[in-house]
Amino acid sequence: MSGGELIAKVASGVSALPADEWDALTDGTNPFVSHAFLSALEDSRSVGGRSGWSASPIVIEDAQGRIAGALPAYLKDHSQGEYVFDHAWADAWHRAGGHYYPKLQIAAPFTPATGPRILTRDPQLSLPLVRAAEALCVQSGLSSAHATFITPDQVSLFEQAGWLLREDTQFHWENRGYSTFDDFLEALSSRKRKDLRKERAKAQEGVTIRALTGVDLKEEHWDAFWQFYQDTGQRKWGSPYLTRKAFSLLGERMADQILLVLAYDEDQPIAGALNFIGGDALYGRYWGALVDKPFLHFELCYYQAIDAAIALGLSRVEAGAQGGHKLARGYEPVATVSAHYIVHEGFREAVSDFLQREREGAAQERMWLGERTPFKREG
Repeated sequence: MSGGELIAKVASGVSALPADEWDALTDGTNPFVSHAFLSALEDSRSVGGRSGWSASPIVIEDAQGRIAGALPAYLKDHSQGEYVFDHAWADAWHRAGGHYYPKLQIAAPFTPATGPRILTRDPQLSLPLVRAAEALCVQSGLSSAHATFITPDQVSLFEQAGWLLREDTQFHWENRGYSTFDDFLEALSSRKRKDLRKERAKAQEGVTIRALTGVDLKEEHWDAFWQFYQDTGQRKWGSPYLTRKAFSLLGERMADQILLVLAYDEDQPIAGALNFIGGDALYGRYWGALVDKPFLHFELCYYQAIDAAIALGLSRVEAGAQGGHKLARGYEPVATVSAHYIVHEGFREAVSDFLQREREGAAQERMWLGERTPFKREG
């Protein structure tokens, strides 16, 4: 690949690309950049059509015509489903007479989980891929490009390219070598330990909890979870991002990387939480319930996730965006990072000034939150 001119192309979607070539760009540990996940979103029409997400992966091929590097990228005409909120930027740019949309989003759609955003078999292609995203913005008249929830090892690649960095806070659970849930509880203060035990007991009272993965996942389970997902989606953001077909396709294509936790009242499923299993992390994604049962949300989304992570030997649980209530359940504040390329120089400078102040505030907030975890204090 050295010495010659590199040509980056925009493909019509991940589904149009060979699965083996796409997956060879990653180490296979992050489910959300896999061909199976991204193509399922496309094939189910969760992205594309009227969703506002137009799959536009940027790829570089080697001399044999095989994919050597790629960015999971989308043209967007809104800012929904990203979990890194730039609505204020869009409003400011529109009030100044500009057009913020369309923009380029480098991400796993609807997924606020850290993951690689530069996918390549050759590290020397990392910067050319980033430059290709910039060129696409300039040539196509896009206002900006945004790479969200970047893994820590890739942050410097975007920073070296001159992209603006933005920080936010999530709550992750860290496995400090626990063998059981009780081992984890022993690390908490006495009062918090008692609180969590009471919550679990209350949540489990009168229900049966089943954790399903692999061949145990059936269409009847997706039918039930679809009801839960719709209820949560309609209450939180108006309409669900994923179609019903998406869950069936995810179950078909990556069942071994899915952990679906369902709560039953006798034979009737009443609530559920959907997780994805990575190489070193469990990722909590969606939850919903048809009943209002105290602490059931905490049990299915947080405590069952901890149980699963310990059993699978995973190092952490990423429980999704926001949610300060996770702090009391042993989930600790961590920084998440996004990178932003703004075409207009003046607007870029204004955003840069804003981000510097925002980063300082986010760091102070994490420090404050870190002092309020439920863990025992040393000394």
